[in-house]
Amino acid sequence: MSNPSSSPGEEHSGFALSITARPEDIDELGHVNNAVWVRWIQEMATAHWQAIAPQDAIDRYIWVVTRHEINYRGNIGAGDTVTGHTWISEPPRGARFWRNVRFTGPDGAIKVDARTNWAIIERASGRPVRVPADLADLFLKN
Repeated sequence: MSNPSSSPGEEHSGFALSITARPEDIDELGHVNNAVWVRWIQEMATAHWQAIAPQDAIDRYIWVVTRHEINYRGNIGAGDTVTGHTWISEPPRGARFWRNVRFTGPDGAIKVDARTNWAIIERASGRPVRVPADLADLFLKN
């Protein structure tokens, strides 16, 4: 995976969320299962969308992931908390854009670094649509 083109605080403020690992998130190796990190990536994206999008856009559109590129750099155990940061560093292309996600531990070390590609779907038709400019602007600013 290539490194994201910017990180939170450099060009974009992004969105942050703290997540604490629960016992059911832990695998037989004693740390958060890789599939759980993917679920957390989706939860970060959804929370970011719901935090900044106007209600009419939330009612009209839904986002689906089309690709994940994930680097697992460290891990955490049950009861440990990570801070997830997500931001959009480049304009959309048609119906899609790349989302950057980074999870850091309390020590500041990166645990997971990811780029995910998302497509916007119009709920009524079930089909992808070009990302509206006003929504793209919201994400590029946040």
